[in-house]
Amino acid sequence: MVSSFSLQHRLARAAWKVTWLVLCRWTPRPLHVWRALVLSLWGARVGARCHVYPGAIIWAPWQLTLGDDACVADGAEIYNVAPITLGARSVVSQGAYLCAASHDHRQADFPMTCAPIHLGDRAWVAARAIVLPGITIGAGAVAGAGSVVTRDIPDGCVAAGNPARIVRQAGDAP
Repeated sequence: MVSSFSLQHRLARAAWKVTWLVLCRWTPRPLHVWRALVLSLWGARVGARCHVYPGAIIWAPWQLTLGDDACVADGAEIYNVAPITLGARSVVSQGAYLCAASHDHRQADFPMTCAPIHLGDRAWVAARAIVLPGITIGAGAVAGAGSVVTRDIPDGCVAAGNPARIVRQAGDAP
């Protein structure tokens, strides 16, 4: 099998990993401004007051957009082969996995497929949830802990389970 990525791309990702390890991974948790600066120097579009924790794993910062006050927790993994956007005040909790790529298993050469992920303003991907390629999680929506999100979650709704299903509609009392 041949790599889906050019040598230049693989070298850029290797340099990024070393940069994060040397400049960010060991930093104290409150140094969000420093980590945001490093991300932006690598091409991420970073809003004001973002909190990206040192244990976050970001595959390609040049494919990442963080709105104002967005948060990526320790242990969260952003596998952004395609663009991933987090809206203002959105949260990706510990151990959550945003995966913007897969493979087409129906074809003999198993080609990579990619699709962007978008989290609306105030969206929350709870601990250990998985969000698959091409998914939009609407404004104020929640992907419950441990959920596997295979379909879009509309604004204000809560989804949970594997596969995630809507368990609370927007406007329903908690």
